[in-house]
Amino acid sequence: MKLITRDTDYALRAVCFIAGNKQRITTAKELVKALRIPRPFLRKVLQVLNKKRILKSYRGLGGGFALAGPAQNILLTDLMRAFQGPFQLNECAFKKRICPQRKGCGLKKRIDKIEKYVATQLALISMADLIRASHKE
Repeated sequence: MKLITRDTDYALRAVCFIAGNKQRITTAKELVKALRIPRPFLRKVLQVLNKKRILKSYRGLGGGFALAGPAQNILLTDLMRAFQGPFQLNECAFKKRICPQRKGCGLKKRIDKIEKYVATQLALISMADLIRASHKE
């Protein structure tokens, strides 16, 4: 199980790089070169981020991407939801069918508690936090 998928990782790296450009428009070419992300993957990631209104895209000469809002308002969980859907650590083996053990399953109750804690902690991480942390290293 991966907590953060490749697409989310690429999105995280791209958003942090763009945020570090201090409101300057960043081209896809700059991102590919700086982050060493394959262009086809990056294009897909940037399209999703634009569609989810995390980034704004600018067309034409001098075009590229910029943050749609302040870095402190973009959360890690925003990126995770955009590429991975709702946060969920565990999926019942019965999927959409009703589990006969749903009321008495001790494991599900514990996992639900852990999931809630992890989701709460992840929701506290903004892109601004990650940028500050990377400058301290």
